[in-house]
Amino acid sequence: MKKIRDEQKGIIFLVIMFSILIAAAVFFALSLRTDSVADSLDEDQVIRQLYVFEEEDGGVLFSSVLVYYPVTQKAALVNVPSNTGAIYSSLGRVDALEEVFREKGIGAYRNEVASLLDMKIPFYTVMKVNDLKLLTDMLGGLRVFISSPVDYEEDGKRYLLPSGAVNLDGDKIIMYLSYKLPEEDTDSEQERYQNVMAAILTAFHEKNYLVLNQKNFFKITSCMETDLESDDFFTLFKMICNIDSESIRNLTITGVNRVNDDKILLYPRDNGEFIKTAVKQTTNMLISTGGTQTSRIYVLEIQNGTTEQGLAGRTAELFRNASYDVLSPVNASGYYDKTVIIDHIGNEEIARMVGEFIHCTNIQEEEINLEEEVENIAANVDFTVILGKDFNGRYVISSSK
Repeated sequence: MKKIRDEQKGIIFLVIMFSILIAAAVFFALSLRTDSVADSLDEDQVIRQLYVFEEEDGGVLFSSVLVYYPVTQKAALVNVPSNTGAIYSSLGRVDALEEVFREKGIGAYRNEVASLLDMKIPFYTVMKVNDLKLLTDMLGGLRVFISSPVDYEEDGKRYLLPSGAVNLDGDKIIMYLSYKLPEEDTDSEQERYQNVMAAILTAFHEKNYLVLNQKNFFKITSCMETDLESDDFFTLFKMICNIDSESIRNLTITGVNRVNDDKILLYPRDNGEFIKTAVKQTTNMLISTGGTQTSRIYVLEIQNGTTEQGLAGRTAELFRNASYDVLSPVNASGYYDKTVIIDHIGNEEIARMVGEFIHCTNIQEEEINLEEEVENIAANVDFTVILGKDFNGRYVISSSK
């Protein structure tokens, strides 16, 4: 056998050392790898994830932000219309939000949505419409409520959907998202988008034993684009599957439609301050007192204590968009100089939240006579808001101002 020459020994030594260095680098990289989901929860216990549903032409059909508190399993969905108009820094101009997605991609889009809602959004998931169809079929359909049957034809295509709580397959879900009736307003269209997003989360929850199966999980997530590693995405997915799907709160960006360069843009109410306040308050309600206050949606009654016509109706819309249940507005029994909130249930914390939404600190707790009949004590109303002269249509203006 030939002896190994000194030069060969040197080469072999270098190869061995190089291999050891590579192995060490891989080991340290794996050991130092952080769990993105765990790190996010260490910083903030609320999960925030952006879902974007992409049309085949590269536009945005709809997008929604999930705000979820795993401790109580309570969640809210914030609907973000694709035609939301603003001056977007990533574009350097006023345009529809979906143009950010078309031109700058999901990273810039997430940043602009985060700015609109004044929140951090660590995670995103993008799904094309055709992939949504596949996901729906893999989940065995999505259950939505259709108030009246749809039988509509446009451009040679017929849209036919039954009424009631129905389970729709992939083709029907795309149909449900696509039709636009002549008499239908944009609010109804956005409501359908919200219904589908809620139906997806409900299906994840009800069929978690299927979707968390490793083989099924990879099939389902193959329909999605995300910024998370596979293990991190699975961790997040497990948490989301625990959502209390029966109590998901729905919010949406509302405002005024205006034409800009032949596009109809939705300019957020109060220059965007309304939705920021609504999201902040809803998030606080999800995490308040360990979640004991979030077991249900609170019922408000709005009364107009002024001579301004329609004030109670407009204010009721504000509270509905902030995920409260509001009865039909009525006139107060008399004229009020100051706005007052009457707490019928003795819940000081939630009463204060209701007040913060309109900057009202005048809160009174109802004095309940235990000898009275239960039904005579505002049994169906948690809080009554009586609007006074100091209410400007959005906020209570203090006398000092």
